[in-house]
Amino acid sequence: MERFRIAGEARLEGSVEVAGAKNSVLKLMAAALLAEGTTTLRQVPGILDVTFMAQLLDTLGCSVKVDGDTGTATIAVPAEIGHQCDYELVRKLRASISVLGPLLARCGQAEVALPGGDNIGSRGLNMHVAGLEAMGAKVHIEHGFVIAEAPQGLQGAEVWLDFPSVGATETIMMAAVLARGTTVIENAAREPEIQDIAELLIEMGARIEGAGSPRIEVTGVQGLLNPVDHLVVPDRIVSGSWAFAAAITKGDVTVTNGRAEHLELPLDKLHKAGADISVPAAGGFRVRMPDRPKSVDVVTLPYPGFPTDLQAFCIAMNAVSDGAAMVTENLFEGRFTFAQELTRLGAQVQTDGHHAVIRGVPRLSGAPVVASDIRAGAALVVAGLAAEGETIVAAAHHVHRGYTDFAGNLRRLGADVVVEPDDADPYWN
Repeated sequence: MERFRIAGEARLEGSVEVAGAKNSVLKLMAAALLAEGTTTLRQVPGILDVTFMAQLLDTLGCSVKVDGDTGTATIAVPAEIGHQCDYELVRKLRASISVLGPLLARCGQAEVALPGGDNIGSRGLNMHVAGLEAMGAKVHIEHGFVIAEAPQGLQGAEVWLDFPSVGATETIMMAAVLARGTTVIENAAREPEIQDIAELLIEMGARIEGAGSPRIEVTGVQGLLNPVDHLVVPDRIVSGSWAFAAAITKGDVTVTNGRAEHLELPLDKLHKAGADISVPAAGGFRVRMPDRPKSVDVVTLPYPGFPTDLQAFCIAMNAVSDGAAMVTENLFEGRFTFAQELTRLGAQVQTDGHHAVIRGVPRLSGAPVVASDIRAGAALVVAGLAAEGETIVAAAHHVHRGYTDFAGNLRRLGADVVVEPDDADPYWN
């Protein structure tokens, strides 16, 4: 176990480069299963989840090499691949369910252990299953595994999603590329990561139209797809994290390789909070907060709405803002666990169901806190930068799962942040 030790009253200034999107690269690695041969992914982030996905693909018979220096992952897929994913790896990586569609399309069967804490009745997994069943698969739970079978292959179908689930859209889209006939996904997720996966599949020989819109049409092709060389889309959540970090610390940060067009609403909220936003012609964007931010209300929604993954950063900004604001969480109510930790730093936050009311204070005060997930951990570290005194953020492994060298990048922006071993009370774990 590790923890972050943060010296407060820091101002971030300088430039930070963003790598490829975590929420895309893991699914791109899974999609590589659809093509025999070696697929190369570039701009791969140096995060723990990529390591876990590489290990998972290795157990299926692939040979995966990740070069952290060049940000490249090569995935050599053999003619015969396994179809069973062991729980010991799946429990580390919720995104492991993304191999379900490719394995079913490629092998006619798939056995994927249920991710920890999930069950077949959960919203996201339920839609995965319903979509595959509409395409002719038989799906059931046995001994803790999702077992899907389609020995005669999948058949194109019209699939309506009750909610624009990213995971369900990805699973159905990846399964449909080798199905007979045409599959139409209505109320599909529209995230840039969905578009990135579709672009990879099209480069591999798939026939997909409408990715990025609520209606995706996939016409199945016969035989396997072809391995390709693909550049991963930049991570909009990491880009947004740095944008809010600049605002929270009254800093001046240029996010190179970030795409402002993928963050229109978050950047608009930052502008309303008083930040100066500029988008140079060369790409990326710059966020400068000259004074204490003003409070802003936020409602999280599926893309192109405000991302739930940036909700914690918005609460942290409002915690040091001038005024009061309400943040409404429509996707994952459990994310408000972060707010409880933030109050240990002196934030005034009250939660009620899907709502959090935040009254800004001039300055937070350093204290020991615990990261509960990737974004909560990163937001607590940034909040510690805006606090007086020292802050300790335990369970640093959460942050390592989604951010490349987070502490190192903060130091390069002028912060005093270190990662150190944590052998404290098991509560911190």
